[in-house]
Amino acid sequence: MLTSRAKVVVKKEMNFWERIYLPAILGGTIITIKHLFKRKTTIKYPEVKREISAVYRGQHVLKRDENGAERCTACGLCAVACPAEAITMTASERKKGEEHLYREEKYAAVYEINMLRCIFCGLCEEACPKEAIFLTDRVESSDYSRKAFIFGKDKLVEPVDQRIDVTKRQLPVVLEFKQKKSLSHNR
Repeated sequence: MLTSRAKVVVKKEMNFWERIYLPAILGGTIITIKHLFKRKTTIKYPEVKREISAVYRGQHVLKRDENGAERCTACGLCAVACPAEAITMTASERKKGEEHLYREEKYAAVYEINMLRCIFCGLCEEACPKEAIFLTDRVESSDYSRKAFIFGKDKLVEPVDQRIDVTKRQLPVVLEFKQKKSLSHNR
């Protein structure tokens, strides 16, 4: 022997009940019968929707300000922060008469997110200095073609008359930030 860590394995003889496997079969049957009478966890999806966590990261939205103008200024920080490289944009200069459409002189003429690449990490919303992009609690849609998963501004920008509430998503982040800030002041 090279080491003193050798372990002797002894083959234990099975008794009569272990050899006929009857107790094991009865135990499995009892477990199956118990599961038959438990409450069902299946949800009938279209009629009943499952409750979603407040910090769930779902479909993206490009927010508008109080006046209805797009917040995105095409700075590109969200695209740089995206680890999956799912965000692409093209910046343009605002023309005269478009002051009510865009907040600043520069805006995103083309803004696309490839949802097949996106990993819903939330780094894009953390990187945005204008609070223009958020991940909402809306569940991602399904489709048969790959092109349908490249979301442009037509699917991302919130409608003026139907604002999307992201305060539930912001609240846990704000509370976490305040807790970290108070902890750093207490040191």
